[in-house]
Amino acid sequence: MRVYLGLAAKRPEAGVPEAMLHTVRASIETAFPVPPEVIRSREWHRPGISLFAWTNEPDDSRMPPLLAVGHDRVTGVNGNLAVPNEVDYLAGAPELSAEAVGGCFSVFRATGTELAAATAIHRVCPVYYAENQDVHVIGSRALLVSLATFGDRVEWDVLALQSMIRQGYFLSDETPYRGVSALPPSATVSVRGGSRTVAEAPLPVAVAAPSSSRRRRALIGGLADALLTSVEPLRAAGEPVNLALTGGRDSRLAAAVLHAAGIPLRATTNGLDSHPDVILAGRIAGALGVEHTVIPPARTERRDAVLVEHPLARTYETLRTCEGMTSAYESIVGYLPYNARPTMSGQSGEVLRAGSFLLLQSDLSPKALRRRIDTTFLRDQALFSAEANEHARELARPWQEREGIEALDQMYVFYRIGRWQAGSRAGSQRRGDPVWPFLDNRVVRAALGLDQAWRLSEEVVHELITTLAPKLRHIPIEGKPWRFTAERRYYPWQRRPGFLTAPKTGGGWSWRTSPGEALSGVLREHVLGHLDLLAPIVSPDEVRKLFATPAVTKPAQAWHLYTVATMLSGAYPGKVPEGLEEIRVPVPA
Repeated sequence: MRVYLGLAAKRPEAGVPEAMLHTVRASIETAFPVPPEVIRSREWHRPGISLFAWTNEPDDSRMPPLLAVGHDRVTGVNGNLAVPNEVDYLAGAPELSAEAVGGCFSVFRATGTELAAATAIHRVCPVYYAENQDVHVIGSRALLVSLATFGDRVEWDVLALQSMIRQGYFLSDETPYRGVSALPPSATVSVRGGSRTVAEAPLPVAVAAPSSSRRRRALIGGLADALLTSVEPLRAAGEPVNLALTGGRDSRLAAAVLHAAGIPLRATTNGLDSHPDVILAGRIAGALGVEHTVIPPARTERRDAVLVEHPLARTYETLRTCEGMTSAYESIVGYLPYNARPTMSGQSGEVLRAGSFLLLQSDLSPKALRRRIDTTFLRDQALFSAEANEHARELARPWQEREGIEALDQMYVFYRIGRWQAGSRAGSQRRGDPVWPFLDNRVVRAALGLDQAWRLSEEVVHELITTLAPKLRHIPIEGKPWRFTAERRYYPWQRRPGFLTAPKTGGGWSWRTSPGEALSGVLREHVLGHLDLLAPIVSPDEVRKLFATPAVTKPAQAWHLYTVATMLSGAYPGKVPEGLEEIRVPVPA
């Protein structure tokens, strides 16, 4: 994981105040969620401009340098580049932009006269910016930007937190920190001569669905080429990529990409031998001639309860890792020492299928699509204050004015990837920096340029798999059939793509979704004890109704409220909570 922070004086001749430089150096242990002893750092300074960089990576041998120094300039890449030497292009371009570069990254650059940073098309490697009376601040961690800009006292943007309570992540460019904003996707923020500008590149306009097989092959071929380029850095790994493989669509496509690129891989699947994921992953691995390991679930003596971490300890670690951008309802990957072993999964493959917001839709009429946008921004209006609902309507308005299918497609990139995943990804980034082909800048750009309905049909993913690994063409998928097969007519001599489903069992219980009375009581006491802090966002009476039953019936919303209450109470940032006992949650009979 890498952390960057740049400072640019509003009056270059006056320089950056020395006190701010000391504040930045003193704040990194608070803002970087790894043990301080594993952090190494570099700094670059010119009159009026400074760029700091930190990492827990042991060395730069397989990545661009933490700070690549050139003639009177320095460049840092947060994430990975599809072609590592493209850092030279980013360093030398007259105007900094990530638009033409492959990889999953953001970039920071400082020269003697300019400080700038740019996001890729999805901003899953985020950039944040703020200013005070003396200095413009740009960085990759929002808390660090806030501490550098405003000092030790964190001021919360209370109204912005309404989105956290509704969805568990942000549906805007806001952050929890007053005065700190997230840079939009495919955008550049730059400071020259003391003045800041933000420039956004337009997202691709989707072309019509292909009407001929020749055009279809050309479009699929372009996307396939982008996917193959995205995994090129893995050639230098020196060992096979460990792919988490299931019987579904996305990890199968990841396997096909690695196979077509000639990059060695081994597959791992979690589950019982009888589960379709295990059966189909074995068939995929066999067809590609790769090693397949099955990890069965641990079999333990049945118990009547589980012990779970105290909510305050869980929430503190989630806030520390995700900076208040993700609710503690989500399970964040815990810290482990950095490991450079290459890993991959099918994560974020939905971007090739028009995104999860559209995948949830069975009705694609304009009215239904508009309703999906409305409920995304304005769900549970009765729970919120009039001011919070009006704020949400303002955020929704630009999306409501657009064509629904395009709006939902791009909302997935802007918010589901660019805010939710950008926050939660920080947990896994501490352990390493895996290559995610479906979040490659060029791959996402190519995907967004394809007709949304065509991508939503899943034919694009099916054709990619067939193109890259023809041996997988007729291996069924797990769960539901390919969408494009639902209404298509097949002649007797044609094979309909198949699928397998798992038999229904009594499993699936989770303490998060069925928290029981004891855990609900802990959540209730904390939230109701801080209703005065939450009152600008929510209706106190409606919050009390939410917790009126002994066991909460809307646990996700209860956790969202608990997370925000913990922020506003001042428990974060601060000392790690100690002495908290685990909570016993009964397992239903």
